[in-house]
Amino acid sequence: MNLSDSLHLAFPEAFLAVAALVLLLVGAYAKKSMTLVSILSGVALVIAAVLAAMTATGVAFGGGYIADNAASFAKVFIYGFSAIAVLLGDGWLKRVDAERFEFPILIVIAALGMGMMASAGDLISLYIGIELHSLALYVLAAFRRDDARSSEAGLKYFVLGALSSGLLLYGASLIYGFAGSTRFDVIAQAVHAGAGTGGVLFGLVFLICGLAFKVSAAPFHMWTPDVYEGAPTPVVIFITTAPKLAAMVLTARVLVDAFGGAVEQWRQVVLAIAMISVIVGAFAGLVQKNLKRLIAYSSIANIGYALIGLSAGNQQGVASMLIFMVLYMVDVTGFLACLMALRRDGRPMETLADISGLSRTKPGMALVLTVLSFSFLGLPPFSGFWGKFFVFQAALAAGEWGVAVAGLVFSVVAAFFYLRIVKVMWFDPPAGEVDEQPLDAKLVAYGLAAFSALPVVFVLGGLQSVAQAAAAALSVH
Repeated sequence: MNLSDSLHLAFPEAFLAVAALVLLLVGAYAKKSMTLVSILSGVALVIAAVLAAMTATGVAFGGGYIADNAASFAKVFIYGFSAIAVLLGDGWLKRVDAERFEFPILIVIAALGMGMMASAGDLISLYIGIELHSLALYVLAAFRRDDARSSEAGLKYFVLGALSSGLLLYGASLIYGFAGSTRFDVIAQAVHAGAGTGGVLFGLVFLICGLAFKVSAAPFHMWTPDVYEGAPTPVVIFITTAPKLAAMVLTARVLVDAFGGAVEQWRQVVLAIAMISVIVGAFAGLVQKNLKRLIAYSSIANIGYALIGLSAGNQQGVASMLIFMVLYMVDVTGFLACLMALRRDGRPMETLADISGLSRTKPGMALVLTVLSFSFLGLPPFSGFWGKFFVFQAALAAGEWGVAVAGLVFSVVAAFFYLRIVKVMWFDPPAGEVDEQPLDAKLVAYGLAAFSALPVVFVLGGLQSVAQAAAAALSVH
């Protein structure tokens, strides 16, 4: 395939790369350019999502880039939720008097890296995509340089991210050494032929560990609570949505495309990480008073549920993971948008004590948080219930009865801290008056909560069929 054909398949990423350069010039030369750059960045991300949905399928750049239904599925949601982060970040930075035009550009660059991750066809493009989006996220986490917590979050994220990159690179080098290639299809042939099987699988363990860090799966989750607590809230919304989906799709592509012939070997590793994540997320969340830290441990547990679906090792398992991730992204974006909207005397409300008696001062926001808490809990008919339903269904179909039962048990444990949020809002005395809520965060919170409560039931059929088509694009064995 020549260069023009390759660029045609990779047009969404090429468009975002050019857009980032143009936006950088606009920001540098236009006065008071934050809003203008944010609008243009949001438009660029929406256009990229449309382009991703319309892109033809094929393999480009010598097998290093794959355009298929799985990549298109991931990119549509990655770019869409990135646009929401740009929208929320623009308003939030203005309210805290920290406007800088670099913020939306960094999100565009991170989205570009995530698009490359979703389409990675070999170990080199995998690493480039991961590092491109990770470097942008490190800067975003420390974006408020005058805030000690934000600087600490960015530093911890960077140092621990470098460690995970080392694990990932070591695993990739072992795989290359024993398989003789960085391309996933050639690695798959080597695995089927049994060439250097022990060494290849040893490298795969390190590779999985590096990827587990990117999705904040336990025991590689140590960065998550501190980064979630210290980073700006719109950055937390971004970190906990699009990058997680990109990393999960990349993990599925590596395990299924390159190591589909060794399902029984990698399933044990994935299941172990999944169960540790569910346990750590459930029990550590019980003692949290800060809501952003609570969401951090909730995200660790939810990644565990997604990995349970992936561990099924078949098309149904991959599809269930994709459905779960999309529905989880809806819930967590809505919840964190609520936290963005809630302020008292100009100070963010981020603890359980802050939202005490919220039903009496802001009943609409209390209802939204209640709906999203019930959805996290997995209560029907909210979206979180359907995400877990598909994951456990895939686990049971694969014969993983013990894992499914354990997942349900620890889901009940985690129910305590979600119900505690509801109890504090509706039954405790008010902590004081709440500031007027910004329209952007309020609209996002109300809209996503409303979707989670009822319309989600009507789109499940379409989402399931699209997710199955995406899963079928991978070489599931």
